[in-house]
Amino acid sequence: MEVCEGDDDLMKKVEAISVDDRSKSTKVIDLLRRFLGIQQRRAEAYAKLRSGFSQYMAGGGEIAYQHLCGEITGEFNECSKQVIEMESFLLRPDLCRGDLAELLKAVQAQEKQKLQLTVRIQILKKAGRPSERPVSHDSCHFSKPEEHVHECMHVHELTEVAGTEDAEADAEYDSALKEAICGVQDAVTTINEHLEEVRYEIEALESEE
Repeated sequence: MEVCEGDDDLMKKVEAISVDDRSKSTKVIDLLRRFLGIQQRRAEAYAKLRSGFSQYMAGGGEIAYQHLCGEITGEFNECSKQVIEMESFLLRPDLCRGDLAELLKAVQAQEKQKLQLTVRIQILKKAGRPSERPVSHDSCHFSKPEEHVHECMHVHELTEVAGTEDAEADAEYDSALKEAICGVQDAVTTINEHLEEVRYEIEALESEE
């Protein structure tokens, strides 16, 4: 069968388009895999933060904990920076995947919410329930210095009103802690759903190559 010159040119154009499509898919797959790698870094950072906080609550030093918080903050900032760059790449004319850029952006929003609530949980746990917090002895005086017996000036007879105030404060604390924990759980669920979408997209693109 004779192939005319016009048909030959058309075949070359089709082949060129096919190569461009494969190149585009490869770039998108690479970006999405890198994104999943960043999510793994975030997961490892959270594990390190939880471990450090547990050690702090068990009697670890304040300085060591603050140093860890600074380190984790830097790690999260770097992860966010890289994801924002990926969003920009996906929006470029040669890739034109605004849908995936929006997906990554949605994960970013949930990660921000998750981090803020995680910090809130740790602050609440550090403070403890109001009724269980240690009291300051700055206003105490010794009634018998030689026997090291002191009287707490701030300790008062427990009345019904005081008991009610403590109960209300504890209820507010418990509610705030529960709300933050539920918020983290919701964020994690949403993030995992988005990550499944990313994995599905990778599989779909790989099947087309």
